[in-house]
Amino acid sequence: MSVRLNVGTSDEAAVTAPRRLDPVTVLLFAGCVLLAAGNFVAVRYSNLDLPPLWGAGLRFGLAGAMYAALIPVLGLPWARREDTRELVVYGILNFGAFYALTYWSLLHVSAGTASVVIGAVPLITLLLAVAQRLERLSARTLVGGSLALVGVAWLSATSSEVAATPLALLALLLAAACLAQSIVVGKKVSRNHPASVNAVGMAVGAGLLLSLSLVTGEKWTFPTSTPSLLAVAYLITFGSMGLFGLTILLLRRWSPSASAYVLVIVPLVTLMLEGLIAGVPLVPGAMAGAVLVLVGTWTGALSSGRSARPAASRDPSARD
Repeated sequence: MSVRLNVGTSDEAAVTAPRRLDPVTVLLFAGCVLLAAGNFVAVRYSNLDLPPLWGAGLRFGLAGAMYAALIPVLGLPWARREDTRELVVYGILNFGAFYALTYWSLLHVSAGTASVVIGAVPLITLLLAVAQRLERLSARTLVGGSLALVGVAWLSATSSEVAATPLALLALLLAAACLAQSIVVGKKVSRNHPASVNAVGMAVGAGLLLSLSLVTGEKWTFPTSTPSLLAVAYLITFGSMGLFGLTILLLRRWSPSASAYVLVIVPLVTLMLEGLIAGVPLVPGAMAGAVLVLVGTWTGALSSGRSARPAASRDPSARD
């Protein structure tokens, strides 16, 4: 059984979202988790040689250009003109604001800490989807939200990095909100081909990031060390083209909050990767905060997301 979710103003914008996981959705979900977890670690290494805003702008500018070049070569359709506004908003939130805040934060906190805070995105996404009448709010969501907030507070109290840089924690929370809303908007534009969505979105985001880089006086250099070169190469190909291509495909098959469940698993994978690659020790207090964030997000979003029905569609033709 499936539920047609109205994500636009016409029948054409309605997207069928499965009530239960199917093999293809599971594979898309797993791919997004692995690529997103690697991104947090790769950004740390790219920041060794590149200023954060310039590094993010370079990454998305090149990835977006590669996507744009593939469209005529492969004969893919360009994005629909009526979706231009949503594509611009998607680019500003997802590739511009989110990465500007995240890249700066990663100069002051560990990749694991950042991924744990961003792990609250599924719950924030659900709340935003409820506010926009795409999904329903349940008592379980309120309990999960409380647990997640306690986890973030615990994390800030036990991690010396976060406690020493409160602005970094605030920036991460704002980044989480931007990412959550971009997922909701991404659902609306997911009817377009992933290449066209990301070609436009990355171009908009890269323009914003590079403009901020100029305003803040960053020096535009290029990676010189081997770890930085490998990190930038990963971020352009797998971490940008791969991750966000899979993300749009996942959004086609799932609701916004369900697709955001990727961020529930990413912190655990990132903490393991960072420990193996960067030798960052696992702090018991931070791990306890991480567990609370994950349990809260599971309780408020993932656990209830499989059985809860979305909010009633405004489309009179929508049906079970």
